[in-house]
Amino acid sequence: MSGTGTEGALTLHNALDAGESRTLAEDVREGLTRSFKELPPKHLYDTRGAELFEQICELPEYYPTRTERAILERLAGELIAQSGASELVELGSGSATKTRLLLDAMAAAGTLESFIAVDVTESFVRDSAAELIAEYPGLRVHGLIGDFERHLDRLPPPSGPRLLAFLGGTIGNFPPANRRHFLRTVCGLLGPNDHLLLGTDLVKDRSILEAAYDDSAGVTAEFNRNILYVINRELGANFDPARFDHVARFDTENEWIEMRLRSREAQQVELAALDLTVSFAAGEDLRTEISAKFTRERVAAELAAAGLALAAWHTDADDWFALSLARRR
Repeated sequence: MSGTGTEGALTLHNALDAGESRTLAEDVREGLTRSFKELPPKHLYDTRGAELFEQICELPEYYPTRTERAILERLAGELIAQSGASELVELGSGSATKTRLLLDAMAAAGTLESFIAVDVTESFVRDSAAELIAEYPGLRVHGLIGDFERHLDRLPPPSGPRLLAFLGGTIGNFPPANRRHFLRTVCGLLGPNDHLLLGTDLVKDRSILEAAYDDSAGVTAEFNRNILYVINRELGANFDPARFDHVARFDTENEWIEMRLRSREAQQVELAALDLTVSFAAGEDLRTEISAKFTRERVAAELAAAGLALAAWHTDADDWFALSLARRR
């Protein structure tokens, strides 16, 4: 669906247009012609990629989802009471499984009025929005189908105190400069009565981190290779995903996980839509994602640099994951 449409209590706005394919083309041309090849992780998330990530979240090695959820189960009421929110905005909402904990807390507090889902995958926005309307009578839902790095200016005006939730540790996927820009953008969206709820994965033992991004069932490997299927489909490329190994390693200097695709042999790939031939040496890496890990001090410092103040900090018993509540300084 393009543009804006209304279905009962649901309003949908699609911020994606024909320019999105050009964005992919530009990212691929720039990323694959560098001396160190790299692609932004957002292109992992077509419909198939989003479904694979949902599977990852259920894997025993992938602790972030269940750990963050446990914090929300314990403290959602306290977070809602502190924020006073009547409107929830979730960036990268996916299937909205954790969203319900916050909506339940808002309903229990008698403040729940509206929910805004922002996600690049239209099917997720449509399906979860329809489910939430059925589950929460009277709830107004606005679905924004778009990229939260570029389309936050398309959010509707707030209807009341707003809680903007960015969960799952997704903030760690931004390189440092992009992360600073994103947080400044978010700060600019918050009014004096609004809050940011931020999920951050914390620094911990390397073996735990690397297992979370290289599971024994191979789901993360398939998710990583999905970016090659996307490029094949959208840009007429002839990548053979089977000729690339999935690699996940923790960079101790930068304190982030890197996901890479490693060429098993010397090979050339044709990208017809770009009139481009890309050569890979045997063992050469293509970086597809970083996932930064944080400490409380680092989160507070990065929030402060963006004009935000840390209002609350909550972790699990093992200090593996944190939820931060922040507001404009």
